[in-house]
Amino acid sequence: MNQRRGLPRFLPGAPDPDQSLPASSSNSATQAWQPSLPLPNSFLPTVSLPPGLEYLSQLDLIIIHQQVELLGMILGTETSNKYEIKNNLGQRIYFAVEESICFNRTFCSTLRSCTLRITDNSGQEVITVNRPLRCNSCWCPCYLQELEIQAPPGTIVGYVAQKWDPFLPKFTIQNANKEDILKIVGPCATCGCFGDVDFEVKTINEKLTIGKISKYWSGFVNNVFTNADNFGIHVPADLDVTVKAAMIGACFLFDFMFFEHSLAGL
Repeated sequence: MNQRRGLPRFLPGAPDPDQSLPASSSNSATQAWQPSLPLPNSFLPTVSLPPGLEYLSQLDLIIIHQQVELLGMILGTETSNKYEIKNNLGQRIYFAVEESICFNRTFCSTLRSCTLRITDNSGQEVITVNRPLRCNSCWCPCYLQELEIQAPPGTIVGYVAQKWDPFLPKFTIQNANKEDILKIVGPCATCGCFGDVDFEVKTINEKLTIGKISKYWSGFVNNVFTNADNFGIHVPADLDVTVKAAMIGACFLFDFMFFEHSLAGL
């Protein structure tokens, strides 16, 4: 356990730190992951993976950090969201940017239609998340929230669909044919009450929990005065990478629906 805490200086796939390799001289606040040595055969996928998603096959924890928009804080306006996607060592592996028009952000607010483009550290777009304008109400059982996941862009690999429930926020992860694969069940109250908010990832019959999506509470000051949210996706490492990509999209959807306004994050 103590040895693992020393790993942030080393890149995934690099030799063990005990081999006396020099530490990185970079002093940047965010260290970006870059592929280095080839993966051992035991870690290579048995099937071809969507380009750019190979590294997701190794992860059982994905951290999503929303960047603070100072302009929005100063002017009190809603700006396009930006997110850093990191591994468990805090190294950035992807960057996501929202594309939406000012009219939608102003008048449609958290229900706005938008596209989120996720790029790797070389700037190559690897995932596209499309969100249409839809309803979000326990009193309206039709035309609920939905995301379309493309990886690579132009190839649909899955969907995140909201399911009507009068008491709990419920969603399904679907494949490209819109067949249900997993369910996500949130708490009755998503305010957090000064703590983390967990959305449990379950099998279709909801009898087994295989992971969770957590919205981390980052403190009273941050949550009240900024819109910056932090999420963690805890899943089995061997989960299909397209499902992991869909769960990244689900994080964005939860941020829009439940935590976009500062006071909702409390």
